[in-house]
Amino acid sequence: MNKDAQMRAAMNQKSIETGERECLKKLLRASLLLRAKLIECGWKDQLKAHCKEVIKEEGLEHVTVDDLVAEVTPKGRALGPDSVKKELLQRVRTFLAQHASL
Repeated sequence: MNKDAQMRAAMNQKSIETGERECLKKLLRASLLLRAKLIECGWKDQLKAHCKEVIKEEGLEHVTVDDLVAEVTPKGRALGPDSVKKELLQRVRTFLAQHASL
């Protein structure tokens, strides 16, 4: 077994022993649920349309990824449903409370 494989195996074992693996699995499931809610309410489609609009107005050759992110981020935050924002905030608070010793 090479050094990288040994390191991955050791990290995997440690994450199982400390319970972090289960915590990460829960976090991933929660993230997938939040993503599904955003897709369901049309948030993803609205942002995609906004990105296309910005690119069309500015021209593909004149828009960088950083420019696009700067332009779309405020709209993405504004369009996010309050219920999803509240749920995400609660999950962050719970995570921080559980890991306050870090």
